[in-house]
Amino acid sequence: MTKEMLNTQNPDSQKNYIVQLLEELTIDYQKTKQERKEIVTSLMFEDEEFTLLEEIELLTVDIRGYASQIKELNNIDNPRDAVIRLQNIRIFDIPTITRFYLTTDNKYEKTKAYLRMLDYLRLLLLEYLNLYLIAQSASV
Repeated sequence: MTKEMLNTQNPDSQKNYIVQLLEELTIDYQKTKQERKEIVTSLMFEDEEFTLLEEIELLTVDIRGYASQIKELNNIDNPRDAVIRLQNIRIFDIPTITRFYLTTDNKYEKTKAYLRMLDYLRLLLLEYLNLYLIAQSASV
C-alpha cells in the first residue's frame, strides 16, 4: 500500500462507520431475544464444548469490545495483538455455529443476520487496525 493510498483512507470516517455498526449490532442483538429463548430450549449440540449462545456471547465480547475501544479511545491497546486475535476468529469455522447454519434452514434469521454483521464488524476492525499500523510504521 502506498502513501497515496493511505492518504485516501480517512480514519475518522472509518471510525464513524465502526461506531455506527457497533450501535446497529447492539439493537440487532436485542432483536434476537426471542430467537435466543427458542434456541436455548430447542437447539442442543451435545458434543460441543460451548453452547451456541455461549459461542455468540464470546464472539460478541471480543469483537464488540474492540469496537468499543475504538469508539471511546480512537485506538485499541496492543493493536498488533488485536489484529492477530481478530484474524484468528473465524466465526463460520466454529463447529457449533456451522451446525446451527446447516441444521436450521430458514429459522432464526435475526440471529444469523447478527452473526454475519458481527463478522463484518470484525473485518472492518482488521482493516482499520492494519491501516493504523501501516501509518504508524510509515511515520517512524
